[in-house]
Amino acid sequence: MNSEEKKALELFAIKIREGVVKSTHACNSGHPGGSLSATDYLTYLYNKEIRINPKNPKDADRDRFVLSKGHATPALYSVLAYKGFFPVEDLLTFRKLGSHLQGHPNMNLTPGIDLSTGSLGQGVSTATGMAKAAKFLKKDVNIYTLLGDGELDEGQVWEAVTFAAHYKLYNFCMAIDANGLQIDGATKDVMNTAPLDKRFEVFGSAVIEIDGHNFDELEKAFQFFHENKNSGKPTAIIMRTVKGKGVSFMENQVGWHGKAPNDEQLAQALTELENARKSILGAKE
Repeated sequence: MNSEEKKALELFAIKIREGVVKSTHACNSGHPGGSLSATDYLTYLYNKEIRINPKNPKDADRDRFVLSKGHATPALYSVLAYKGFFPVEDLLTFRKLGSHLQGHPNMNLTPGIDLSTGSLGQGVSTATGMAKAAKFLKKDVNIYTLLGDGELDEGQVWEAVTFAAHYKLYNFCMAIDANGLQIDGATKDVMNTAPLDKRFEVFGSAVIEIDGHNFDELEKAFQFFHENKNSGKPTAIIMRTVKGKGVSFMENQVGWHGKAPNDEQLAQALTELENARKSILGAKE
């Protein structure tokens, strides 16, 4: 990845973070913390990795993405809007009566959503079925899913991971947004699932651990996924991230799991993001 490509990704990620804080502010609800920690992953996935066409969102031969941590819709909706699936202006209707942008993704309402999710553990479970179907039909289709580290408390997740390994779903790529926090506190205190790398390996996945905010490392992780396909194993990308990344007062604060910024906080967040944009644009090559 050259410097211009990386700069474009960094600038896109800032737009997505702006969309997260604006949309949650507009409806005074939502989950900004885990959306901001997942922003860089979604930025890379939709700009460099996944094969989709906004003009034909139901293309039978497209790759699929399942947001298993379904509460992170503010980031996913922002990405889909800026990729042309629906107007950017719709983001300000988030969670409002009559909007197609519900708090959790609804495949019947929103272009670009491949699966309705919300109950943790069910997204990744259904995604393994998608991967099994694609393999059975001998289609060159990859299935990507994003889980939260708090979601790993669900036993259903590990049944899905076992299923993926047993059926050698080499076309299945899981990413884990390991920001260390969930709604009730630190993941290590609520339900410790560490060490994640060893756990996924024991359950039969090929594992790579990266900084989930580093685009070079995200590129390396997806290269690992493609190179690993000959092994017949599903891939698990463990992304070390920061909850609330990009907005100083939200970073690593469990309280920002599920609340919206007020007017003053929105203004501060947008100022910080604009300063980050200026820094990127002013940076020397």
